[in-house]
Amino acid sequence: MNVLTYLKNVTTLQLDSEKCNGCTMCTVVCPHAVFTMKEKRSFIQNKDFCMECGACAKNCPTGAITVKSGVGCATGIIYGLLRGTEPTCDCDSGTCC
Repeated sequence: MNVLTYLKNVTTLQLDSEKCNGCTMCTVVCPHAVFTMKEKRSFIQNKDFCMECGACAKNCPTGAITVKSGVGCATGIIYGLLRGTEPTCDCDSGTCC
């Protein structure tokens, strides 16, 4: 799978693999194959592939995954860079995605 890496080392994605029950929902709902299963537990395969959509956290029955949903943040930053404008997503104003 050819996956876009958004911004290096900025995603808020966190996984507590000890809480993982092996349901595989994160691997099913993640649009960029961020997660993989090893020994009946989920692991983050490549954190930089995460676009912070929040699907994994919303579908994790044990709360093992946390992420501040904000694909608009990455998009806002990228568009700002492409347009030559201030790269901002307005998350501090409470209007983020």
